[in-house]
Amino acid sequence: MTDKTMPALRFRGFYDAWEQRKFSEILEYSISNNTLSRANLNYDEGAIKNIHYGDILVKFGSIVDVNQPNVPYVTNGKPSDFTSQLLQNGDVIVADTAEDETTGKAIEVTGITDNYAASGLHTMVARPNVEFARKYLGYYLNSPSYHNALLPLMQGIKVLSLSKANIAKTVVSFPKDVKEQANIGIFFKQLDSLIAQNERKTHLLKQLKQAYLQKIFSQELRVAGFKDDWEERKLGELASVLTGFPFKNEDFVANGKYLVITNGNIQNDSSVVDVLLGNRIDDISDEIKERYYLNKNDILVTMDGTVGRTAKVVDDNLILAQRVGRLVSNTNPEFVYQWLNHGSFFNEMTKVSHGGTIKHISLNEISNYRSTVPSNNIEQQKIGAFFKQLDITIDLHQQKLDLLKKQKQAYLQKMFI
Repeated sequence: MTDKTMPALRFRGFYDAWEQRKFSEILEYSISNNTLSRANLNYDEGAIKNIHYGDILVKFGSIVDVNQPNVPYVTNGKPSDFTSQLLQNGDVIVADTAEDETTGKAIEVTGITDNYAASGLHTMVARPNVEFARKYLGYYLNSPSYHNALLPLMQGIKVLSLSKANIAKTVVSFPKDVKEQANIGIFFKQLDSLIAQNERKTHLLKQLKQAYLQKIFSQELRVAGFKDDWEERKLGELASVLTGFPFKNEDFVANGKYLVITNGNIQNDSSVVDVLLGNRIDDISDEIKERYYLNKNDILVTMDGTVGRTAKVVDDNLILAQRVGRLVSNTNPEFVYQWLNHGSFFNEMTKVSHGGTIKHISLNEISNYRSTVPSNNIEQQKIGAFFKQLDITIDLHQQKLDLLKKQKQAYLQKMFI
C-alpha cells in the first residue's frame, strides 16, 4: 500500500513523513497587489519594479529571479507609497484567473534586493509564516499533485477563477527537514536551467535556418560553382497537387492500421508530419489505398484554418483526408519543401485565402504559386540537402528538449505528494 505521507522518489538520507498543512496555516495574504498598468512606464531610479499577471502566466516558470528578467517598472509612485505591497524573497504570487487550466499558476520570488510589487487585478500574493527553503514552494505549487487539488475549486466556464478563500482551504505538503526542501528546489532549478539552455539552442538553430532560407532564396548566397540565372516557375510545374479522401466518422476504428492525416497533423514547429494524434481506419479498398496512401517524400499543405503550413511525410501507413494538399514532386522533393518554407509561399497562401472565421485555399491556388528556382537540378539538390541536414539537427535538439520537459513532469509527479 502506498504511503500518502511520503513521495515515491526522495533524496537519499531523508525518511521522515511529510507535513500536510492547510494553506492558510502556513501562508497568509499579508500584502496586497496593486492595479497599476504598464502604460507610460517610469524608468526613473528608485521607481518600483513590477511583476505583472501576464508574466506569471507566460513569461515566468515556477521561480522568478528578479535579477534575471527585464521586469518593467511601475508607472508612478515612490516606495513609501507601497509599504504594504512590497515583495520579499520567498513570497508566492498566484494567478487566480485565466482562460484555461493555467489558473492557479504560481511563482516564488527570489533575488530581491530592490523594491518590487505584484500588479494586476488577477494576482494574489501569499507570504510564508513558517520557514521554507528557497524555491521549494514555487515548484510544489506547480506540481500535478497540488494543481489537481485546485481543479475542482475553479469556477467559471470560459474564464476560470479561484478565490482566496478556496486556495486558503487547500492542503500544502512539504518535508519537515528544510534541507530536503532545499535539495528539491535546487534539483528542479538545475533542471529548468538545462531546459532553458536547450530552448535557446533550438531557437537559435531555427533562427539560423530562417536566415539561410532568406539569403539563399533571395540569391544573396549561392552554392559554390553555380552562376546561372534562376527562373520563375509555378509550383504545379514542380509537383502534382492533389488532396485526400472524405472519410466519415463511422469509418474510424480504435486501433486501425492506417492513421488518417488531417490539417491538425501539420504543425509549425516540425518539418515532418505529426503521427501522434488522429483517427485510424482499417478496411479500405485497393482504389482508395492506391490514390490516397501517402509515400515518403510527399509534401503536405494545410488548406483550412492557418493555411500554407507544410510538412514532409517520413512514416508509413498514413492515408490522406480531404482538404489537405498533397504535393508529389517530379524533381527534387527536398528542394521543393524548402522552397515553400522561405516565407513567400505562406504569405501568398494567406493573401489568397478566403472564407469567414476559418480561411480556406484551393488546389488551384496552391498550384498557381510562383517563385524563382535554380535552373540547374544539381543546385536544387545541393540546396535541398543543406537544409535537410539543418532540419535533422533542429529536430534532434527539439526531441532532446521535449524529453527534458517530459522528465521534469515525471519528477514533479514523483517527488511531491
